[in-house]
Amino acid sequence: MGVVIGIDIGGSTTKIVGFDQNKSLIKPMIVTADDPVTSIYGAFGKFTDSNRLGLDDVEKVMITGVGSSFINKSIYNLKCEHTPEFKSIGLGGLYLSSLKEAIIVSLGTGTALVHAKKGQSPDYLGGTGVGGGTLMGLSNKLLGLSKIESIDELAKSGDINNVDLKIKDMSKKDIGLSSHMTAANFGKISDTATHSDMAIGLINMVFETVGMISYFAAKQYNLKDIVLTGNLTQISQAHEIFDTLNKMFNMNFVIPENAQYSTVIGAALSYFDK
Repeated sequence: MGVVIGIDIGGSTTKIVGFDQNKSLIKPMIVTADDPVTSIYGAFGKFTDSNRLGLDDVEKVMITGVGSSFINKSIYNLKCEHTPEFKSIGLGGLYLSSLKEAIIVSLGTGTALVHAKKGQSPDYLGGTGVGGGTLMGLSNKLLGLSKIESIDELAKSGDINNVDLKIKDMSKKDIGLSSHMTAANFGKISDTATHSDMAIGLINMVFETVGMISYFAAKQYNLKDIVLTGNLTQISQAHEIFDTLNKMFNMNFVIPENAQYSTVIGAALSYFDK
């Protein structure tokens, strides 16, 4: 058996990964271009060249993502097979986390939730429009920043206590909720709040929103394991924020290694899943 390649095609960003004949993961790559088709061929060429793969070494190309509709024929005469994005999210999340069952969360422009269980087809549960697009759009208007990397860096010196209203700010008595729980995102912001404070506030708002809908989804299946995937998982504050939610709700939010490549890994794995 030859190499199975997975390709996740976004609007202008394409992720690519492979599994060799031993079903071992070949390091994922990401390529950015002005349009999906250029991005696809750029990613494929870079990946095969870096891993010294010839076209004869490739057994199958599995493609997924919002930009996959641009591919309706072969790539370099290699037959391509489309695989549903939500199936890819589920398979990739279980593979990276080594879990048998979990809620898999894909944090992209928006946020999608999938229930995945080994041996079963993943189920799409829905999602929210709150995600990376929310963070970038609001940051652009409020902070003049439109790149995730810049927002991330600015937020490192921010203080969430200058922005969010916490339970401890409202009551000195025990009301059955953690005193550190957010009562209102941006409910405490003042004229003296810095751009850094606002940046961490925006990140926290997005992550807490995603965290809560994921928690409710997990409760429906009596699960504690929630696997976080997608590009937003690479934000510096992600681990700290979700660790806090873990302690607060006795859950197991997991950000596995290569989380940003989960969907493309799942796309490749869907070939074996058949």
